[in-house]
Amino acid sequence: MQIGNGDIPKCEQIPGMQLDYYRFKASITEDIQEANLVVSHAGAGSCLEVLEARKPLVVVINQQLMDNHQLELAEQLHADDHLFYSSCSNLGTTLELMDLNKLKPFPAGNGKDFVDFLDSMLGFNKFL
Repeated sequence: MQIGNGDIPKCEQIPGMQLDYYRFKASITEDIQEANLVVSHAGAGSCLEVLEARKPLVVVINQQLMDNHQLELAEQLHADDHLFYSSCSNLGTTLELMDLNKLKPFPAGNGKDFVDFLDSMLGFNKFL
């Protein structure tokens, strides 16, 4: 658990669950690879990194954002069965009730589609 400059939270010990704390890391890729479940904020970069690593993901929405793009992303990825989402206040319930077997793998990205789109918009395919 990344806690930044905050205090180490007092959490109940849950049998079979290990919580690790750290302030900051340059990369959490290794932590994601070793995790059985990732609980994260709902930023697009974090979501994609975890989903591309094929790890189960629960995102916690920051409800204080004015333009809550995190909620929009979480709702869509949940509708597509790629993750679960929650607020801070109902995270415990979400963790208790979620069924990880319902999650579907996130499809691999295809950069070629984007390149083809750019080529067509810029007129590069006319020269081929």
